[in-house]
Amino acid sequence: MGKKSRRTLYLERSKSYVAAVWNGWTVPDGRFAPSPSAPLHVGNLRTALAAWLFARHDQARFTLRIEDLDRERCSSRYEASQIDDLARIGLDWDGEVVRQSQRTELYRDALDRLVADGRVYPCWCTRAEVRAASSAPHGPLPEGAYAGTCRELTTSQRAHLQRSERPNALRLDARGEEITFEDRYCGEVSTAVDDFVLWRADQTPAYNLAVVVDDSDQEIGEVVRGADLLDTTARQLLVARLLGYETPLYAHIPLVLGADGNRLAKRHGSVTLSDLALLGRSESDVLSWIATSLGLAERGEIVTPKGLVARFEPDQMPLEPSVFS
Repeated sequence: MGKKSRRTLYLERSKSYVAAVWNGWTVPDGRFAPSPSAPLHVGNLRTALAAWLFARHDQARFTLRIEDLDRERCSSRYEASQIDDLARIGLDWDGEVVRQSQRTELYRDALDRLVADGRVYPCWCTRAEVRAASSAPHGPLPEGAYAGTCRELTTSQRAHLQRSERPNALRLDARGEEITFEDRYCGEVSTAVDDFVLWRADQTPAYNLAVVVDDSDQEIGEVVRGADLLDTTARQLLVARLLGYETPLYAHIPLVLGADGNRLAKRHGSVTLSDLALLGRSESDVLSWIATSLGLAERGEIVTPKGLVARFEPDQMPLEPSVFS
């Protein structure tokens, strides 16, 4: 008998896993993919721990990917601090750290395939023009959707803009397709997809293309991330379908909020490990708070990520946002 595949071994190990219901084969390899544009705060670390627990609970791989395509905002200093903070709370990952800035050829190849299929067009709209046009209603498309202005240009109008040497982005011709998917916590989600950017005017790949290529290339089986990214999922599923990729499952978890009820951010004060250390709060204190917010520990209990694996059950995830003060 030949060696069993990881998928076969996984299904034998966990027949009750929701993937066996949804599509019958997905291995829940996971990932955490921060952008190194700022230090990680407690909310980011909570998402990282949750994603890690999902993977380790099912004895799957967990990878770390640095989404550093934004040349203006990302820095190696922030990347180093993020990696250090993840290690300080006890998280590990499989394989080398993957950096999007080193994978441009993969994204270009995917873009070229979409171009060849007639699903891409140039867009010269500025951000102000996009905002102005998106304020008008566009049928089934969500509020703020791109109006398709450059898709409707005549041949002469397009030629004029090309001669002007005005920088252009490249957008997906989504054709208003409606995408429906099942999220582990948000249930069935259905939304029409607008013509979003695949390649930015500064000649860098856009997030919604890069993340799809990366998740497929790294064989990510379940994407665990904050609920603020739920609205991007339909776009990514459409790209994956057009490229012929197998799609992962999704679990969008509730966010951490500040005392004012808004999503936790640097403006709320001491929200990073370094900030909290100055107040006498150790990594263990922060991990304890995160574990408590996930329903995995008593208030003030000292825990470790490995110790939490045995306690973790995906179906017991709290479905309300947590407040960090």
